[in-house]
Amino acid sequence: MLNVRNGLLVAVLGAGSMGLTGGCQNKLAGERDQLYQQNRELQARLADANARADAAPDPASLTQLQAQLAAKDQEIAQLQSSLRQPTPGTPAESNGLEGIEVTRDERAGTVTVNLPGDVLFASGSSDLKSSATATLNKVVAAVKKDFAGKKLFVDGHTDSDPISRTKDKWEDNLDLSAARARSVAKFLSGQGINASQIGTRAFGPTAPRGNKSSSRRVEIVVVTR
Repeated sequence: MLNVRNGLLVAVLGAGSMGLTGGCQNKLAGERDQLYQQNRELQARLADANARADAAPDPASLTQLQAQLAAKDQEIAQLQSSLRQPTPGTPAESNGLEGIEVTRDERAGTVTVNLPGDVLFASGSSDLKSSATATLNKVVAAVKKDFAGKKLFVDGHTDSDPISRTKDKWEDNLDLSAARARSVAKFLSGQGINASQIGTRAFGPTAPRGNKSSSRRVEIVVVTR
């Protein structure tokens, strides 16, 4: 019978796609969870492979599979280690930003906090939801703790859909994204971040992401240099 361990088995992984040397901890945790899901699916496939191998053993295939298992187990161990240790120069999970998407661009010297527009605002509105306060307070605490005195920009983005419900309030999507950026900037300064540190920028729908929901967002870009 094939001697396959019911431990951590993952599909072939590209080292570049793992992002083990960059990104933030919550992104790595998401990748880990995806790998665990792959494990569960692959275990079912391995059980079927075991049954077939009992009838027709193939020593060469067994050796190859065992080598692949060892390599993948090592990659999982590296990922787990990255989850336990913050990326050098990146604020640790203890900064209170757990659950918020944060990315670091070493070349540009920036740390970007991505806040979904639907979390902050109702459709077509630039008024912050009361429920957005808790999320924004996390960002305020992290900026004060890790980036005191650093310049930051609040960037407003929208999707490409024409504004309908509140079209009388806005010239276009760019106008709405600018108003949303100003609302977030006003909140940050109201919570003790020096207004001279804060700039606002509006991009409207000109920098879309993978889908319309993720395109609607406010990014807080901290200049770390």
